[in-house]
Amino acid sequence: MRRLGLLLGAGLLGLAAAGGAWALRHRPIEVPVAREERDVPIRVFGLGTIEAQVASRIGFEVAGTLAEVLVDHGDRVPVGTVLARLAPAAQQARVAKAEAGVQSAEAQQGRVAAAFDRATALAQQKRATSQRRRELASRGTTSPEAAELAETDAVAAAADLALARADLAVARAALADAQAVLLAERTALAKHTLTAPFDAQIIARLREPGTALGPGEAVFGLVAPGSLWALAYVDEGRAGAIREGLAAEVRLRSLPGEVFPGRVVRIGLESDRVTEERRIYVRCLRCPPQPILGEQVQVEVETGRLPAARLVPEAAVEGFDGSSGRVWVIEDGRLRQREVRFMARTLDARLALDPGLPADLPVAARVLTGFREGRAARPAS
Repeated sequence: MRRLGLLLGAGLLGLAAAGGAWALRHRPIEVPVAREERDVPIRVFGLGTIEAQVASRIGFEVAGTLAEVLVDHGDRVPVGTVLARLAPAAQQARVAKAEAGVQSAEAQQGRVAAAFDRATALAQQKRATSQRRRELASRGTTSPEAAELAETDAVAAAADLALARADLAVARAALADAQAVLLAERTALAKHTLTAPFDAQIIARLREPGTALGPGEAVFGLVAPGSLWALAYVDEGRAGAIREGLAAEVRLRSLPGEVFPGRVVRIGLESDRVTEERRIYVRCLRCPPQPILGEQVQVEVETGRLPAARLVPEAAVEGFDGSSGRVWVIEDGRLRQREVRFMARTLDARLALDPGLPADLPVAARVLTGFREGRAARPAS
């Protein structure tokens, strides 16, 4: 009898445990559901750096030894400011030689011009003499031989004049060549002085006096202070709604607590084929006092606002392809999976449900252990 009672008790306990397990397995589960929110901002995030739209490394166009460096790192210089000079002695000597060449060519041209004037006068005199001799010979006053001799002299004088004219053209060409050489040497001398090509800030001083430089070797790094912007890389899958002129917020890594307002001013026309990112350029409306080129920045671009939306965390969506996915809903007190569309994605990885979905259909905001098709469920309070 005692054994029978023990067996009966054990059986009752087993039945109770099985009933409890069945109740736990089949009782309605409380599901947190998506709630409607108002005025939901839609933002796109990108990481990047501070860059300059107008930046250059400049140096001398000619070779030489650096004699003077007149500005330093951090200086702001207006356009045309003298930044550095090369030692000019050798080039000054070339200029002096070219000037002497011009003077010699001018003297030669003067001598040839005088010879041309003399030849012109002689040719005119010989022509007049020949004309008179022909008239006298026609009247029988002088011999034909004298007229022929005068004609020959006139022809010879005309040839001398042509030769003098050619010599004058050669002298003029020589003078022009000497002047061109002088201009080239003076231009080369001017290139021994390096000036600012635009209103700039010196961000790098790369050479010091005494350095032998080759043509084009950089001496300074310059940027135009007003051309600084943030270059951000945005995932192609999130960048489609970004347009020029949209408001943006910029956060510097060195000033994480401050937000600098900006505006999108350029969208790159070529994406990175490896990282599949698009380049977005943002100009700040209120800039930091001393931006540093290359500093890492975080950029958020607001692409729009939703007056009202139900938001579901992306983690609660299965098979999300960028525009649609499967979510858990409660229909007639039972869990069901349904394919739905989404109209936007927030910066905190929540998806806005398509407003075409019935507003009274509860959508699970979190997937819990025990979710399965047909499981009894009710929205959590």
